[in-house]
Amino acid sequence: MEISSTDPNPGDPGAQGINAPDLQVFVFALFFIFGGITSLNDVLIPKLKELFTLNYTQAMLIQFCFFTAYLVIGIPGAKLVKKLGYMRGAVAGLVTMMVGCLLFIPASQTATYGLFLGALFVLASGVVIVQVVANPLISLLGKPQTAHSRLTFAQAFNSLGTTVFPLVGAALILGSIAGVEAADLSGAELAAYRTAESQAIVNGYLGIAAALAIVAIAVWLFRNRLKGERHEASKGFAGLDLVKRPRFGFGALCIFLYVGAEVSIGSLIINYLALERVLGEPESVVGWMIMFYWGGAMVGRFIGSALMRIISPGKLLAFVAVGAIALIVISSNTSGTLAAYSLLAVGLMNSIMFPTIFALASERLGSRAADGSGIINIAIFGGAVIPLATGALADMTGSLAFAFTLPALCYAIIAGFGYYARRPYDGPVAG
Repeated sequence: MEISSTDPNPGDPGAQGINAPDLQVFVFALFFIFGGITSLNDVLIPKLKELFTLNYTQAMLIQFCFFTAYLVIGIPGAKLVKKLGYMRGAVAGLVTMMVGCLLFIPASQTATYGLFLGALFVLASGVVIVQVVANPLISLLGKPQTAHSRLTFAQAFNSLGTTVFPLVGAALILGSIAGVEAADLSGAELAAYRTAESQAIVNGYLGIAAALAIVAIAVWLFRNRLKGERHEASKGFAGLDLVKRPRFGFGALCIFLYVGAEVSIGSLIINYLALERVLGEPESVVGWMIMFYWGGAMVGRFIGSALMRIISPGKLLAFVAVGAIALIVISSNTSGTLAAYSLLAVGLMNSIMFPTIFALASERLGSRAADGSGIINIAIFGGAVIPLATGALADMTGSLAFAFTLPALCYAIIAGFGYYARRPYDGPVAG
């Protein structure tokens, strides 16, 4: 297909759309897959924690290893996509994800926690590559005037994955936990138990590997559909010069803060709901309520994609960030169901943040879009850093409510970015 000529400024390659709307279906599928796979970590944590008798710090290495891939693979992933092109780059990412899933087999057979962490890192590396492809590609597949709305709509499929995958994963992975506990076993019995119980993890990820293979084949068949695709050679260290652009640099920082805030609240919310002053029920009883947190993000993205056609994306971003702060304050200073549901409602405020920050930061990057996507994917490393800091704050103060002050500060900075980027960027095209 030819590049659309609807661009009001033909000299700006970043504002040109690729007229291939049928390919949006594949991109939506990519958002669904990498969103769902990321959310499966929440199911893996209690499973591996029990199997290997881990403390919470050791168990959180699952999240740390997963999100560290964004730091390590972000720039190399962008280089790979620029070399292969978007569609072939997507196939490379899908195949890498499939390899990560298959590595759960030797991890299970040897019952080695370190191998599970290694498999997760490989899996996450593929997720990073796919994300480097998906974010700018969905912006290009259509009119540039509706890029913000289109990316938010695509992110709704990401949220659909984060809602569906844990439900299926919990049935396949957590449902197999036997009456006996690893802490009660030792020696050969413990090794046999770990091997047998971790087979449930293998079965779940083998199913994902099969689905990834099908999607990879489908994308490969369409590998030559994008015509006129252009990527400019990276300047400096793999495009890090883009950080010098104030709008992009501020946006990348906000991605770091947003992912960190979202993961922090999501990781601690079940423990928070179980507090005596909130719902006073055990985690096993209130755990299902996390669906409201992720489901709110899904619903909000569908709503947000429509609202951004009539409201400035920057103003809407500032509004929802302030809304998230208000909900945290309400939850921290109340009790019972009001405290519970006000914090769960932060998921609704989170809904448009990632796609809107990404789109606002990436305006007029032109042929440097892949570089920008790679750097922003590095910023997702905030999902490893901020939650650890929030947990440490909770340990020091003995208060989960007070620990949520840190995510609230993150949202405050994001609100500032929304106000800063409330108008379309009219600066020069990145080059």
